[in-house]
Amino acid sequence: MEIFKYILPAFIVMMTAYLLFDKMLSNEEKRRKFELTKKDRASFVPLQLRAYERLMLLLERSNPANMVLQIIKPGMSCMEFQSQLTDHIRKEFEHNYAQQLYVSDELWSAIKNTQDNLIKLINTTAIRFKVDEPATQLAEQIIRIYAETDDNPTQIAIGILKTEVRNQFLR
Repeated sequence: MEIFKYILPAFIVMMTAYLLFDKMLSNEEKRRKFELTKKDRASFVPLQLRAYERLMLLLERSNPANMVLQIIKPGMSCMEFQSQLTDHIRKEFEHNYAQQLYVSDELWSAIKNTQDNLIKLINTTAIRFKVDEPATQLAEQIIRIYAETDDNPTQIAIGILKTEVRNQFLR
């Protein structure tokens, strides 16, 4: 019985020390994880912002009025113009394909939808023209149809992008 007078208090002290030490280690581990997460986030944010910037440029460059100025050349036929417009859209999109890693699925889907709808607009408008007609006629028609479209896919995607950036960084 005499031994219990020494063992019981020693056991209680040992358990208390163990629990305190365990709690201290647990808190230290949480602090380290938080610091790592904070550090990782700090390096991720600039990449994410750059992705948003690049996607905004993609959407602006995909505006038919902007593309026409870049692509149309004197003497170009409708067929050549259609081909170069669709190639331009596909190349711009492919060049920015990796940016989907940094944005929401909703935004990426809207950007993909923009690409698909622009190519569809170009192809369905080009059908109305003869192959050898001047590209300027096709360009005018594409710009006119695009301008008359309410809530065109480009504007929808730009709206989603702006909202996402505001929610991510301006809270």
